Amino acid sequence: MSAPKILVLAGSARKDSVNKKLAANAADIARARGAQVTHIDLTDYEAPLYHGDDEAENGLPDSMKAMRKLLAEHDAMIVATPEYNGNIPPLLVNTFDWISRPDGEDRSNPFAGKLAILMAASPGGLGGVRVIPRLRAFLTDLGMMPLPGHASVPGAFQAFDADGRLTNDRSRGQIEGLVDTLIKFLDRA
Repeated sequence: MSAPKILVLAGSARKDSVNKKLAANAADIARARGAQVTHIDLTDYEAPLYHGDDEAENGLPDSMKAMRKLLAEHDAMIVATPEYNGNIPPLLVNTFDWISRPDGEDRSNPFAGKLAILMAASPGGLGGVRVIPRLRAFLTDLGMMPLPGHASVPGAFQAFDADGRLTNDRSRGQIEGLVDTLIKFLDRA
């Protein structure tokens, strides 16, 4: 049986994003449990704001073709997202909107049937939990199967040490439990 392939990303463009730190911690946990992990930064896959006329004239940007291929090569995704006024950040929506579009003759849905772990970090006391139901619905509409539950990191500006390691034991335990569940599901597939 080959190791499960998990794509890990954060929905933030900020260089010192707490959600990028959260994604890095989740990637480390998944690797420690034997998963083959690809941890990417969405700022390496820039694309214009999705517009149907632009797509009709120019097709998918090369960066989004690469993202479609990358997602198709993985069994699951771990997403760490900030919440913008309780909603999904535009970077994540725009990226996923582009990936959902057909690429010429390739009309496959790279999201279809992929499992997902949802996480959020926020400096506030709720830890980004307001965005989780919206992200769950969005990914489900795209064809993904988010696992029940989520990981959240409240007080995120104080939740990581100088090296970016998560020091919040409750949040770390949530991630470990979700990753363990994800790997069990993928091992059965």
